[in-house]
Amino acid sequence: MSGPGAAARRYRVEHRTKYAYSGEVTSSYGRAYLTPRDLPGQRLLAHDIRIDPAPSDRSVGGDVYGNTTSYFHVTSVHRALTVVGESLVEVDAPGHDRTGPAAERWEKARPTSATGPFAREFALDLHPPEIAAEITGYAAESFLPGRPLLDAVAELNTRIYTDFAYRSGATTVSTRVADVFAARAGVCQDFARLAVACLRSHGLAARYVSGYLATDPPPGKERMVGADATHAWAAVWMPGADEDDRAGHWIDLDPTNDQFGDERYITAAWGRDYADVPPLRGIIYTDAKDSAITVSVDVTEVGG
Repeated sequence: MSGPGAAARRYRVEHRTKYAYSGEVTSSYGRAYLTPRDLPGQRLLAHDIRIDPAPSDRSVGGDVYGNTTSYFHVTSVHRALTVVGESLVEVDAPGHDRTGPAAERWEKARPTSATGPFAREFALDLHPPEIAAEITGYAAESFLPGRPLLDAVAELNTRIYTDFAYRSGATTVSTRVADVFAARAGVCQDFARLAVACLRSHGLAARYVSGYLATDPPPGKERMVGADATHAWAAVWMPGADEDDRAGHWIDLDPTNDQFGDERYITAAWGRDYADVPPLRGIIYTDAKDSAITVSVDVTEVGG
């Protein structure tokens, strides 16, 4: 669907997180999803994670979805912890072909036993369940019987963008999809999770994607919401065009900005939900009563 060429754009990403505590922390364990993926259409050229204070133990591994996860343990006493992920990434402009499987009726995109367990896993609801009757009903307005897959997905994307207000502070990472739906407000993580629930409510495979948006848009394109923070969007699975392409394809959709993913989107990790791939999570040992977190993201285009 895409490949290296003139449309490729190269970005330097800096993701800085600082924790400050009112008292001493004696031990801090952390796990980070800050390493962009190597994918068809996206190439990770360089990457580093700097941690201050320096950890006494750290390692890098992969999770069940193929994401890179970094573990660290800081044992020196500290009142502040800074984690900085730096990456150099090259992204191609994807093609959204409206022929072939994308033009087939959306019902044909439901994964089956023939497509293997991986896609089918992403069609299942979460535990506790997120697919309520109102979610299914809302999605049904776009997924009319026999409608082409890409048309239905595009309309759902637009409806979420139109019907829900982007409002920082309206939700937390633990807010349920049903609560977002009732409030008609949230942030990119909420809208991605809502889109995923809508797609799954109709038997489609959908995943939650965590990543970044370019700060400076290409000429002629508007700056989008979420460009100075970690961003989140959804992806829907589409079957392959023939027997040689059984793995199928995933199409990124961003209901926060009402568009499909393009060369401004840098994929860090994906899972079934936000809880699978938070940028950072950890455990600390401290008697401190208060803490604060500051996060900044800078994505700048650089020359090739």
